[in-house]
Amino acid sequence: MDNIERLCPAPIKASKKQVAEGKSKSSETSKQKWAILSISSIPLVMTLGNSMLIPVLPAMEKELSISSFQTSMIITVYSIVAIILIPIAGFLSDHIGRKKVIIPSLIIAGAGGLISGFAAWKMDHTYWIILIGRSLQGVGAAGAFPIVLPLVGDMFKNEDDVSSTLGLIETSNTFGKVLSPILGAFLAGFIWFLPFFSFPVFCLISTILMIFLVKCPKKIEKPIPFKQFLANLKEIFSEKGRWLYAIFFIGGILMFLLFGVLFYLSEVFESEYGVKALKKGFFLALPLGALCLSSFITGKIIKENKVLMKRLTFGGVFLTALAIAALYFSIKLWFMISMFLLVGIGIGVGLPCLDALITAGIEKEERGTVTSLYSSMRFIGVAAGPPFIALFMKYPHHWIFIILSCVSVITAFVILKAIKPGEAA
Repeated sequence: MDNIERLCPAPIKASKKQVAEGKSKSSETSKQKWAILSISSIPLVMTLGNSMLIPVLPAMEKELSISSFQTSMIITVYSIVAIILIPIAGFLSDHIGRKKVIIPSLIIAGAGGLISGFAAWKMDHTYWIILIGRSLQGVGAAGAFPIVLPLVGDMFKNEDDVSSTLGLIETSNTFGKVLSPILGAFLAGFIWFLPFFSFPVFCLISTILMIFLVKCPKKIEKPIPFKQFLANLKEIFSEKGRWLYAIFFIGGILMFLLFGVLFYLSEVFESEYGVKALKKGFFLALPLGALCLSSFITGKIIKENKVLMKRLTFGGVFLTALAIAALYFSIKLWFMISMFLLVGIGIGVGLPCLDALITAGIEKEERGTVTSLYSSMRFIGVAAGPPFIALFMKYPHHWIFIILSCVSVITAFVILKAIKPGEAA
């Protein structure tokens, strides 16, 4: 009997201290979930601020008596300002803290929305004042969404947690794109400039969530001197420049394709098929919904498998190339929507992989600056897509599909040649 007792000892009761530690850990996990929810609101809000205007662009063109190219600049000026300021915001976030950059940026972005909305409602020379307001929104965008990526990297030590959370962040970003055309078309159905006024409300909600629910990890070490920082950054790009430049390029191209496609669909749905208002918003949301779902699934499955990240990114971009090329043969409404659904899936698969590669591959001290440079390249794509499509709308549309599919094929080749999973470690 004694032998049996020795082989099968009685269960050990958990001490009060262990129970308390377990409750504390559970509480911390709960708080972290709320923090992730709060952080995820930022890409959602920033996406609403830009993409919500896409279904409204034809109405703006008529109301303001401007050209299609001028209309595209309402999207583009937002991105141009952000491109310039994102690296500065990233550097500041590395030195003074993420929240100290994000919260003022959200306030500035909201103020820009108020200026654009008030100009459209009450002022003369409306177009140029709207552009000024949109520029302020770009200032805010520069210090908001791009800083989310390094903030997630700071909050988690485990790469699986980083990849999974970044997948949720990218899903929130793409969900914003899904919601944007529907919400934009719905609000514009009342008054065409109402989307401008809605944006400050979203910014206020996100600001409150950030203030009360997100606690950044405390920095024990002092910020490194600027000269040392530049030297470290130079060393990073000398050692890892091959795959970093490739990711910058790929991220920019994916956003170029996405916003070019959205601008094209917004114009064609109305001019060629008579699809307007809320119905157009729902049609635009279909490929974006596919993008959102594929981003979410990809973020869940990639974990820290960098080889899988490369393969999925290549597959997504190649699928995008095939779907766009197929439109050369037919642009019947539902065939076109089906092909752009595939485009949405391809882009949605690629984006979380790029986020995870670049966040996990850079040390915390320089992560804010490097990921901000990456975000700048994405904003270049956002800025370039609509005016590019606006210029080529004058020519037979099959040229748009030829160029975009060729760009996608070149991007897939860059993924194969330049991204080496062993280097991104």
